[in-house]
Formats: sequence, C-alpha cells, structure tokens
Amino acid sequence: MTVRRTAQSTGRPGRSRMRLWALRAALGLFAALPLRLAHGLGAALGWLAWVSRSRLRRIAEENIARCLPELNAEEQTRLVRQHLLETGKTLTELGLIWRGSKPRIDRLVRGIHGKAHLDTALAAGKGCILLAPHSGSWEFGGLYTATLTPMSTIYRPPREPAFERLMTQGRTRFGAQLVPADRRGVKALFLALQRGELVAILPDQEPGVGEGAFAPFFGQPAYTVTLIHQLLQKTGARAVFGRTERLPQGRGYVLNYYPAPEALYDADVTISLTALNAAVEQIARENPAQYQWSYRRFRRQPPPPAVSGTDPADPGSPS
Repeated sequence: MTVRRTAQSTGRPGRSRMRLWALRAALGLFAALPLRLAHGLGAALGWLAWVSRSRLRRIAEENIARCLPELNAEEQTRLVRQHLLETGKTLTELGLIWRGSKPRIDRLVRGIHGKAHLDTALAAGKGCILLAPHSGSWEFGGLYTATLTPMSTIYRPPREPAFERLMTQGRTRFGAQLVPADRRGVKALFLALQRGELVAILPDQEPGVGEGAFAPFFGQPAYTVTLIHQLLQKTGARAVFGRTERLPQGRGYVLNYYPAPEALYDADVTISLTALNAAVEQIARENPAQYQWSYRRFRRQPPPPAVSGTDPADPGSPS
C-alpha cells in the first residue's frame, strides 16, 4: 500500500503551525460545548454546504442519483440535504471524540447491539477484522471499541501534517494503535491478528492503484480494497461489521456490530469483494442520511474493453 504526500504537506512550516493552532482551538471549543449544541453548529455548517451548492453537495447528488435511482427527484434532494447536515456533525463532534473525558464518552453510549458477534470472533483466537464503513460516527465507534479490546487501525495519513498529529493523538488516547497504510502498517496488522487481537479497517475507502479490484456496489463498479481478503485468507481471522449511529438532538450514540456473510471468506477474490460491498450497502441503507455520499467512491472506473491486439491499460482510471 502507498502513502501519498504532496508539496503542500511538506513545506511552509509556519503555515502548518498556524493551522495546528487553529485546529486545536476549534477542537477545544467544540469539546467544551454540550453535544447537542456542537451538533447544531455542525448542522449549520452542513446547511451552508447545501445552500452554497458546494462541491460536497455536487458529489453527494451524483452518488445518490447513481446508487438510489428508486428515489424520485424530491426524495433524492431531501436525502442530499439531510446528508450534508449529518456531514457537518461529523466535523463538530470531533472535539468531544478526540478531547472528551472517558466518563463523558461512556455516558454518550446509549446502546451496544450485537457485541456477542465481536466477542465470538475474538474468542476463536485467530484475530478479528472490524469492518466499519463511513456510516454514522465511525470516529466515535472506533474510539469506544478500543476501550473494549486491544485494537489496531490502519489509516491513510492526511495531506496536512498538523491534522495528522491531532488525529493520531485523538484516536489513540484510549489505547488504539494506529498504523499507516504502507507495508509496515500491513505487517503490523498481520502481527496483531496472529496475536488474536482486533484490527479495524474502513472497507469503503478507495485504495491505490494495484491495491484493489472492481466489485459491484449499489449495482455500480467500485474499486474495492483487496487487503481484507488477503488478511482473511492468510490468517484465518474472522470479520465483523460495525456501524455507530448518531442519535438526534445530541442524545448520544448506539454501537452496532454485525456478523460477516460467509461469502466474505471465499477464496475467490471476486466473490469475497462482492460480499464485502453488499454488506456495506446494507449498512448504508439502514440510515442513508448518515452514510458518506460526499466521498468520490466511484472516481476510478474500469478501463474500456481492450481493442484486439492491444494491451489493457491501467486497471482503472479516475473519471
């Protein structure tokens, strides 16, 4: 796996320090607020993204039209608006998640459903892979799950180093281990599974070239990470899906764990990835407004059929 950096992330240390100060100040402000008020501010940011016809809105409109054609135009518009409000909340709740005290985090857990699936998978002794799509508050779910059992999470470093430092500090403060999406990080995941521990992966994030294969997602070809299939085949680990629902009016969160479909363990990578995306789709449909439709999930598409006598191009090109 590769980690991409840009010139923007490596230069101008003074600007980076200013951004770090601003980010810390924002997180501190949001952490000091009651969750209901922080979510209200987040919804306001989402509303601004809606009325300004932002890039987030345009991507969400495209994805929802592509994935949920059964909705009429009015229903799609309403879902896009609701999604942007929820997206704003994912930003402003980070203050609480990355800065809030352990007792405060515990008080906001309003329910845990399906934890027996997680316990059973770990009890098998070969490790467990928690597959947590971008649905609801995946940051809260990851933070809290790390309090239940040793957990390693693979992540793709952001372009801004200041944000990476805050993210790493926030995600690891209750015991989680973060490993970068490179060879060293993948090795760390294998070792964690061999120890019988939990590793967490976001299964609906587009991988780099050569790190995935195409599989249907909402009936559309989506370039899908193959690392999960490799880990399952080489370690014999079990898998569990997770979703953390954000309750309205800042009431807290409900954690949900689901058993993985048996087809996910199939030796055939196409069968396995199809089952993976089908499970993610089912989770997205449980609360469509809280799924991350503003992510360019279909950016890379399969190449056109090769002309006779020529070699196929790149396994997929950004559209």
